[in-house]
Amino acid sequence: MKHLTALIVFSLFLISCQTKISREQMAHLNGYWQIEKVMTADGEQKDYQANTSYDFFEINGDKGFRAKVMPQLDGSFITNNLKEQILVTYEQDGTFLNYVTQYAKWREQIKTLTEDELVVENAQKIEYHYKKAGPINLD
Repeated sequence: MKHLTALIVFSLFLISCQTKISREQMAHLNGYWQIEKVMTADGEQKDYQANTSYDFFEINGDKGFRAKVMPQLDGSFITNNLKEQILVTYEQDGTFLNYVTQYAKWREQIKTLTEDELVVENAQKIEYHYKKAGPINLD
């Protein structure tokens, strides 16, 4: 019986440690993000030293979009005006970004979200690690 109680307490501890992103934290998602690395399900890591495009997120409430943008040397950004619509859902097992385009639907779980760091995981257990980005400044 002691072991069963210990197992239940340990299980509840693990569940309570699960990362959940609050509605207040979602404000950190808005802006430009540059991918730093990708971690595959089997532990392989691919680092990105320089990127020619950033992801721009704009979330208002539980809806928004993501667009690919390219930074320019003068500090501006250009885009192809293609946007992936996003619905944010807060579920028991985490916070999810649900994407919809004309061609596909998919979702990513937000694992980490701070002012400077974003980690999302897709259905194939691939993690995308981003850092907050801004205009290129050559000064």
